[in-house]
Amino acid sequence: MRKRRWLGAGASLLLLATVALTGCGAKNEPASTNTGGSASTAPADDGSAVQAIKDRGKLVVGVKFDTKLFGLKDPGSGEVEGFDIDVARAIAKKILGDETKLELKEVTSKTRIPMLDNGEIDLIVATMTINEERKTQVDFSDVYFHAGQSLLVKKGSAIKSIDDVTKDTKVIGQKGATSIKNIEEKVPGLRVQQYENYQEAFTALKAGKGEVLTTDNAILFGMSQQDPEYVVVGGTFTDEPYGIAAKKGNADLVAAVNETLKELKDSGDYAALYEKWMGEKPPEE
Repeated sequence: MRKRRWLGAGASLLLLATVALTGCGAKNEPASTNTGGSASTAPADDGSAVQAIKDRGKLVVGVKFDTKLFGLKDPGSGEVEGFDIDVARAIAKKILGDETKLELKEVTSKTRIPMLDNGEIDLIVATMTINEERKTQVDFSDVYFHAGQSLLVKKGSAIKSIDDVTKDTKVIGQKGATSIKNIEEKVPGLRVQQYENYQEAFTALKAGKGEVLTTDNAILFGMSQQDPEYVVVGGTFTDEPYGIAAKKGNADLVAAVNETLKELKDSGDYAALYEKWMGEKPPEE
């Protein structure tokens, strides 16, 4: 009986040991990788952002698809072109040695920070104004373009400047853009009609749903090129310094972007890109 009891106890101990060892083994197993979907682009915030991009073999950048001069998709060819696109290519070349190792994803003023936060993109290069509120959400590069908020109206409009805009003026803007807050502060009581993207906003203006479209002058000049019946008036009433945004904590990626911008300016390539898209030389800093 004693021998039988001892054997039973031994078997129980062996079973417990096996379970324990199995549990330890499971704890030390690496997490499984899901290869069925697209992998997140977001690296850990530990200074490894650039290395993660190199390991992946491409840079994923959020750009506008609806903003002439900066990022506009050709419906025929499917190509996206603009000043921001060329800057993104230069960053890809800096990090990966090849400007074609670049994936462009469409963003709007409303979607760009959420897409950065959830790892869909590595960088935002999309006419994004640097301000204090956004600095709490993203890490910005140095300023790469200086713009200012202005007004777009149909030729012959009685509105010639911001001084002609009242709380009853039908003003159009894009959701998520700082320009909405700026003009509502400038004109107390004004409520801007908001659209998802700039093309929708411009279409609404041309359809007579508003009298004025407001955003940065550089973007409005692009719209005026699309349809010369609409003109930019009144100069600028804000300063809009554009920055390239990375996820919070990705300091090495921001450093790589700033190095790229400096090299572009030092080589004269920045001035060439500016003149290519804006039709004039960049202002002296």
